[in-house]
Amino acid sequence: MTDKIKVGIVGYGTIGKRVADAVLLQEDMELIGVTARSYNYRMISAQAKNIPMYRWPEADELNGLKMEGEFDDLLQKSDIIVDCSPKPKGAENKEKYYIPKKKKAIYQGGEKAGVGDVSFTAQCNYKECVGKDHIRVVSCNTTGLCRTLNAIKSKYGIEAVHATMIRRGADPWDIRHGPINAIVPVLELPSHHGPDVKTVLKDMPIFTTALSVSSTLMHMHTVTVDCKETPDVDEVLKLFENTSRVRVVDNASKVRSTAEIMEFAKDLGRNRSDMPEIVVWKEAVGVTGNKLLYVQAIHQESDVVCENIDAIRAAMGFEDAEASIKKTNESLGIDFCKECTE
Repeated sequence: MTDKIKVGIVGYGTIGKRVADAVLLQEDMELIGVTARSYNYRMISAQAKNIPMYRWPEADELNGLKMEGEFDDLLQKSDIIVDCSPKPKGAENKEKYYIPKKKKAIYQGGEKAGVGDVSFTAQCNYKECVGKDHIRVVSCNTTGLCRTLNAIKSKYGIEAVHATMIRRGADPWDIRHGPINAIVPVLELPSHHGPDVKTVLKDMPIFTTALSVSSTLMHMHTVTVDCKETPDVDEVLKLFENTSRVRVVDNASKVRSTAEIMEFAKDLGRNRSDMPEIVVWKEAVGVTGNKLLYVQAIHQESDVVCENIDAIRAAMGFEDAEASIKKTNESLGIDFCKECTE
């Protein structure tokens, strides 16, 4: 690729604003702009950052926010769209705008798998996605499962996976969802996470359950893997330490909870104090026979952001998965200071 990839972003919410920040840090990408649907603090911050804004067709009153043009202008100027709309708007936008305009697009994990030609996790199936017109980056939980399970599969093989998602009730900014004083099980088996993993790791024998709790910071997973070869705890820890976008933490460094993980992220000076790596606790990795058990935490606001950046390159025909992941990681400070937790 000689020219910069021109990227337009639809939706400037939890994921969209982070993808916009990430695109701005890429040497091979140019942020054409983001859509504005309503007047709110997010759009005020976009204007303060001099991010170009384009009026959505059914936009509410924008109270004098400066617009660079209409949505059609954003489409025309962009090589690819990253759609970060709330589900199922991405699928609707695909049919209404992207297909008629023959525009490549990246979608988020809230959309059904069929919205994309393929589902995407960079470390697992980047090459499968090269040149595709419509790519779905899987959800935060699915991304987390794919990263660690792919590493385990590559070393030990996998007979079966059973995992429980302990999900945050809402994002930190969200005042409309809960629960506030309850633990709410997903009354559907398996939960959607297991089947979603199979859209990336096609032959993964996984069964998942899920529940929501009164927290906003992160999700947590308890994972049990029946391996084909007998795993070793020290080997598994080294495997995770050497897996990009996975971080091992321990009790010795006083990282004992999701609260301390997010405080650690703040101290690392991350953009928006994010933790895009999947966090695995050293003391919570165990082996009994061929069963491997571990606990991991997922920062739902940020772990898919780097995936969106890699998906852009894949869609635009950049073939080197390792080079893309490295470029993205370096630009976003991912995997930085892993030695701090060793």
